[in-house]
Amino acid sequence: MKPRLAHLLLQLYPRAWRERYGEEFEALLQAERGGMRNELGAVLNVAGAALKERFSPAPVVARGLGTVAGPTSVLALARMPSAFLPLAMSLTASAVLAGHLLLFGIAREADEGATAHIWQILMGGQIPILAVFAIKWLRREPKLAAKVLLLQVGAALISVTPVFLLNL
Repeated sequence: MKPRLAHLLLQLYPRAWRERYGEEFEALLQAERGGMRNELGAVLNVAGAALKERFSPAPVVARGLGTVAGPTSVLALARMPSAFLPLAMSLTASAVLAGHLLLFGIAREADEGATAHIWQILMGGQIPILAVFAIKWLRREPKLAAKVLLLQVGAALISVTPVFLLNL
């Protein structure tokens, strides 16, 4: 592969990845010889891997220790299923409640209705997931986990507030 193309492909990767693997990877790309068809396949493969690395970075293994480092930002930790699901469930419960209020208003019903049951399932169902998240991440990354827990509590409060204010 031509040096210029190899260098451009390397720029698709995040800076931390380039600093750690860049020289070796660029040399590997330049050493690869093949026809135009193989080069196109390599370009697509490298571009896809770079996109994947940007959105879902591989864990970094500490040299000589054999340990895997955890997430390094609130956003990275919030992408974990045990962090993301409670946020999504709270926001979905809020959307269900808002939709019901827009369509039907604050009318009282004899039975609570499907909207109330869906809201209750979404809000109650996230409690075990929150517990799993807290147990797993508060020991590993206490500062990041506390920030994500605050986001989760905030999302839950957004959903609970109209219920209490409107006496639903």
